[in-house]
Amino acid sequence: MTSETTEAPPQNHQTPRQRATLTINRVTAEDIRASLKAGFADFLARPVMSGFFGLFYALFGILFIWALVWLGKIWMVIPAAVGFPLVAPFAAAGLYEMSRRMQRGERFGWSDILTVMANQRNRELGWMAFTTLFIFWVWVYQIRLWLAIILQDASFSDVDGFLSIVFFTPEGWTFLAIGTVVGAGLSAVLFSVTVIAMPMLLDRELDFVTAMLTSIRVVVENKGVMLTWAAIIAVTIVLSLVPAFLGLIFTLPILGHTTWHLYQRAVAPVEA
Repeated sequence: MTSETTEAPPQNHQTPRQRATLTINRVTAEDIRASLKAGFADFLARPVMSGFFGLFYALFGILFIWALVWLGKIWMVIPAAVGFPLVAPFAAAGLYEMSRRMQRGERFGWSDILTVMANQRNRELGWMAFTTLFIFWVWVYQIRLWLAIILQDASFSDVDGFLSIVFFTPEGWTFLAIGTVVGAGLSAVLFSVTVIAMPMLLDRELDFVTAMLTSIRVVVENKGVMLTWAAIIAVTIVLSLVPAFLGLIFTLPILGHTTWHLYQRAVAPVEA
């Protein structure tokens, strides 16, 4: 007589078959080039809708910095401006959905995309948003810590005074050096756990931990290429911040659409 063993049900939305099909592909520089081309094509296909997400993100950044100045939190202006792009992956959720539908040849309108974005609060993407915002909070807190340790006697009465201390004093240079190193580390962590996880959570039914681990695997197994992609994002975003955040109107949508296509190339599709 053969005994039967009953398997415990999965602890998340992803079925055992889906877990088995999370195959990581080898990503090359050609994949980045092709993804950028596809991302730019998506932007040109729906420039108004794509630009809306970039505009919303840029306006939020402007209001955020203005609020800090108004509240007298001058010391937070530079950290916030530099760290603000850390939440860009979550802000691009609507762009991922647009690219997904265009790739499938589906027609869609504003309500379709905004509804999908609103529904993400009931899915695992909400936990990824929490993770992103937590790392952003850590970024701001550690800047405050180094300010207290290194520039404890400095007075930040206005933006010009703060910039003068940070860029033209030995203490300011030390602060910038330490902040850059720590910030680079936090950015690397956030990039690794979100670059593939964000579009994957929008595309598939799986838990956010699995998505983060898959994203880390993609980065680890394709270090050189993914480092290049991270550098492209960093340089593009920094340059976009220079004209009062307004460059994000164009660059955020293109980077968001491109990230979707890079995810499609990095993780093999679920087999039917």
